[in-house]
Amino acid sequence: MHRRKLPIGIQTFAKIRGDDHYYVDKTGFIRQLIDEGSHYFLSRPRRFGKSLLLDTLGELFAGNESLFLGLVIHPEWDWTIRYPVIRLSFGGGVLHERGELTRRIIDLLHRNQRALGITCRDTDDIAGCFGDLIELAHAATGQRVVVLVDEYDKPILDNLTDPDAARAMRDGLRNLYSVIKDQDAHIRFVFLTGVSKFSKVSIFSGLNNLRDITVSADYSALCGYTEQDVDTVFAPELAGLDRDMIRRWYNGYNWTGEAVYNPFDLLLLFQEREFRTWWFETGTPTFLVDLLTERGFFTPTLARLRADEALLSAFDVDHLGTEALLWQTGYLTFTGSRRIGARLEYTLGYPNLEVEMALNDSLAKSLIGQPGRASELASRLYDVLVAGDFAALRAHLDSLFAGIPYQWYTGNPIAHYEGYYASVFYSHLAALGLDLTAEDATSLGRIDLTLKFNDRIWLFEFKVVELEPAGRALQQIKDRGYADKYRAAGQPMHLIGIEFSREQRALVGLEVETQ
Repeated sequence: MHRRKLPIGIQTFAKIRGDDHYYVDKTGFIRQLIDEGSHYFLSRPRRFGKSLLLDTLGELFAGNESLFLGLVIHPEWDWTIRYPVIRLSFGGGVLHERGELTRRIIDLLHRNQRALGITCRDTDDIAGCFGDLIELAHAATGQRVVVLVDEYDKPILDNLTDPDAARAMRDGLRNLYSVIKDQDAHIRFVFLTGVSKFSKVSIFSGLNNLRDITVSADYSALCGYTEQDVDTVFAPELAGLDRDMIRRWYNGYNWTGEAVYNPFDLLLLFQEREFRTWWFETGTPTFLVDLLTERGFFTPTLARLRADEALLSAFDVDHLGTEALLWQTGYLTFTGSRRIGARLEYTLGYPNLEVEMALNDSLAKSLIGQPGRASELASRLYDVLVAGDFAALRAHLDSLFAGIPYQWYTGNPIAHYEGYYASVFYSHLAALGLDLTAEDATSLGRIDLTLKFNDRIWLFEFKVVELEPAGRALQQIKDRGYADKYRAAGQPMHLIGIEFSREQRALVGLEVETQ
């Protein structure tokens, strides 16, 4: 089989099509989009192919037929028509002040003026110039205008740790985007992409004709690679790689339709032939981890969260919903949904092993307060589990909690929550990338944590002794028959009750029964 070039980091459609790179044909989706409407918004996590999608749209509307030979849309498109295309992208650089944003927008408008051969009446008036650009391009070509906006929200996201700066960026972008609605008569097609799904009221100022296809089942696979794409387009790259492991590590992103792989992960895997946290390493979520810690978030629930539509859409500078932030940035994805009366409720969970392992590694380092020590302890924990030595496990957990600096407890709100101790242990264990299930459902309740490892089943229950009598953790596992769920597997089972004291800030009990 012919092995093509891997388009790592390439966001230019012409470059991919002209230089023998692999290309997953998304033009069938594009044809459907154009047939169904004209004004769209799409949110996807970083490095998911949004920029390539917009560039493909730009080349299509510009009528560059040679790039589309052999693709689904080619025989269905009228190549005699060339539409004027306005492109705005905020993907490059970091802006921290409103004045910097103003200069960037003016520069983008200048670039489009040069590309279209048009001059605005007042090049320093952002709203006026953008409006002129659309109207004059329509008049000059006789075709209505295509407007493509990439990373529409990046100036805001770059300033989330500084709410005042983020609000200033939001207001500056609203001044720009508000022009689109007023120029509707001159517009053929609009597509905006970004990572976040900010409320329309706060950003688009009345631009209520945008169709948000973020959670449309029909377009779940608009960005990303499907299982079929991997098995067909990338078939020459699969030799020597465990197909099930590829799926477990990188598949699972879902927006209520077909699940997809993150393109960046797969391309790096095919290049390096090594399973690593490729996508995660390009943007460690320090802000998100700090926010989860500050809010006392119970990390075991990350594997199974519930959220309704309103909660996931309630995202703005002044209201950063935890669930919305985790979902929009790609650290959680849809795992199911159900209708409760008039209310639509989603279930969220990790998309794959990469995210589960890497996010919990970052959380464990934050919760423990000493990143270097957290890494050392994770390695030691693995050795303890391999040995199945419960005295060593008790000593390990004693060391884990005893080693957390006193000032960490006094300076971090999560240390005052009962769930802190279970959160530390869960993220510490999840960082190893083992087969782990948090809040494992049974007919009589939920097991706090189930681990399948080394041909054994490990059932963990956590208690805080100030809230319940000592000895309750192990007893609950037995009283509720949690082990019954796994008896048919025929593997040895370890029932492990772990008890903490919030007053002593330490592990005070660990009981084990093996069946």
